[in-house]
Parts: sequence; C-alpha cells; structure tokens
Amino acid sequence: MEIRSTAGGDLDVFVDTVHAAFGRFPETWGEGGRSWWLALEAERCLLALTAAGRPVGTAAAHAFELTLPGEIIVPAAGVTAVGVLPSHRRQGVLSAMMRHQLAELRDRGEFLSVLLATEAPIYGRFGYGTATYTSRLTVPRHKVAPAVPRARGAAAAAAAGPETGAIEVLRRAECGDILEEVYDRYRRAQPGALSRPHRWWALGAGQPPVSSAPRYVAVHRDADGVPDGYASYSIGESATLTVDETIATDDAVFTALARFVLEHDLVSQVVFKHVPPGHPLRWQLADFRAGEVSGDTDWLWVRLLDVPRALTARGWFMDGELVLDVDDPFLGEHRRYLLTVRDHKADCVPTDREPDLSLDIRDLGAVYLGGTTPSTLVRAGHIRAHHPGAAALADALFRAERSPHCLHWF
Repeated sequence: MEIRSTAGGDLDVFVDTVHAAFGRFPETWGEGGRSWWLALEAERCLLALTAAGRPVGTAAAHAFELTLPGEIIVPAAGVTAVGVLPSHRRQGVLSAMMRHQLAELRDRGEFLSVLLATEAPIYGRFGYGTATYTSRLTVPRHKVAPAVPRARGAAAAAAAGPETGAIEVLRRAECGDILEEVYDRYRRAQPGALSRPHRWWALGAGQPPVSSAPRYVAVHRDADGVPDGYASYSIGESATLTVDETIATDDAVFTALARFVLEHDLVSQVVFKHVPPGHPLRWQLADFRAGEVSGDTDWLWVRLLDVPRALTARGWFMDGELVLDVDDPFLGEHRRYLLTVRDHKADCVPTDREPDLSLDIRDLGAVYLGGTTPSTLVRAGHIRAHHPGAAALADALFRAERSPHCLHWF
C-alpha cells in the first residue's frame, strides 16, 4: 500500500473516495456542497492506494489556529475527511494513514492536531482525547414565565441587567464581512476556539453561517455602532427557531441576543444548537426548567505531538509542579516530564523523578484545554494518581480561565 499527498488534479478522486467510504453521494453531502471541498489544501490531503493504484482511503488536515488558555494563539492541524472504503477496513489502512499523517505534521513542526470525531471509539487509539463539549438547549415558548415584565425580557430574569447597544436583522448575504470580523474577535479570546480562514468565508465552505445557506442574522452593535455579536438563525417546521450559533464578545451581548430570539413572535420554541458547559443562559431564564438540555456531546478532540512544546505554549493560572509519566502507545513512545509553572509560564523537561500522574497521551490531550479535569479521568480509571494530592493539584494547574468551547465545524 502507498500513502501519498494529493496533487492538484486529485481533488475529484479524493472527494469520490471519501464519499464512497461513507456510503454517500456528493449531491447528498449536506450544506456547503462542493465549496467545502474546495477549501481543502491539496498538499495536506492524503490518499491511500493499493498496489494496483486504486484509492481506498483518505485523510486531510486544515491549517487552523487554536486559542489556548491565556488567550494564546497557536497553529493546529484540523484533521478531517478521514475514511476507508468498506472493502478495505480492518486491514490496517486507517492506522497506516494516521501514523503517516502524524509523522508528516511533526515534520512540518506542528505540535498538536485536532479533529471532530464521527464515531467516538475510533480516535482514542490514535492518541486523541475529548477536550471540549457542547450541548443543545431548547426553550419552549409556552414555558416562558409570563409574569416577567416584557421590558426586562419575557424569557430573561431581571438579574440579566440592562441592555446596551442595538440589534439589527440582516440576511446572511448582506453581512458576510461582519460575521467574519466578529467571529475572529470572539475566537481570539475563547479557549478551544478555532480560526475560520478567510477563504472559508469567501467560498461559503462549511455549515451556516459560514455557508451561503439562507439565514437571518441578528447583529448586535455597541453604543458606538460597532458590531460586537451576532446570532444566525432560521425558522423551520413547527415554528421552531433554530440558532446556528451565538457569537458574542461578552456576556451582556450574548444575553441581548438570547433575549432577542427568545422573544421572537410566531415561534413555538427556540433551539440553541451550541451552548458551552456551565454557560449562564439557563440561569437567566425566569423558569430554570424551561431550558431543556439535550445532545450533550464531545466536540473538539486534541492530540499532542510534542508534549514539552504543547505544555509550555498554553497559559497557566497558578504555580506548581507535576511529574507526568506519559505513554504514547500508537507512536511507541513513553516519556516522563517535570512540569513546572511559575508566574503563568511553564517549563517542561525530561526527568527521572517519581511520577505524580501516569497517563496516556489521549488523556493529556483531554485535559490540555481545561475542559476535562484530571480527577475525572482518575476516577474513570484512565489516569493513575500516585499520591492522594496529585489529582487535586493537576485539576488546579490545568484549569482554564473559562470553559473551552469550539463552534467551528470542519
């Protein structure tokens, strides 16, 4: 079997192969259409071919930026379009492609990669850990307490505070530049957020509101008229208003946008597709039970390719030391590191000291952004704590300034 990067003329072969792997046809692949495939970078796409030259597997990687705790921006490879034809599964094709891709990313000098997992059991064995989570929040209009004065928001509690700025409703086609600019400001301050390269917006490559699919957009402007938030939405069957995403530069703007969609007339319920863990929105409802959480799931998976570089890249919020015994079975590596944090910066060096924690590389990826606590993985049997205080110390060290969250689909 040969694994090689695609050439300029291989796009159709690549697209046909990944569709066949998923048993689909290009015309049924969903919103975004061919534009999404045009956003791929040929030199970062891989084809697995049989000895006879038949393509049987695919894998690609986008060049993104990822925001780490401490508002630190780093390069990240966004792995996508991974598939193997049904006729060639369980024959080592996927493992060979993943190993080839990780080696290629290291050769490029990249120290972490991320992905969205179609099937959760697959990618842990390649060293990826679940690092961010998201959920769906549904608010039926008939459950909104009518006793709350409308001037303060029919669905919002008085504690939400006074509104500032104004909201303007535009069509998606009218505000592409606004969406791009506001999202970029948001993602630079949000741990776990990925960049959306300009070509994605220009091509309409992705899910709404990146795609050009018809949407209304509630654009929030501050007191000076500068856009600082938006909510992309549509109203479908059963008068359900679905919010693709709510992007806001602060909580007050998010509250104003949430209030706007919750007060929309001729709507039976409002569905927020992406709400991060611990978000205050449910607490801002007059009736806490009105917010029905569903679809609580993993989103961004993280894989560290260079542990010292990764750990010294992110920001830290307390001082301390941890000795981490890290096993990377997929790449056949096993190393022990001393992590020392002083004044928000970390040093990470090899050590022979006795470990505080022993963990798999996928578990280090899971805790890296602060969205999964080490103590949770200790209790789950994934991480071994070698003394009673190790898990609590790791929890305190790895925490982020707020819950990491990723909205971008790729």
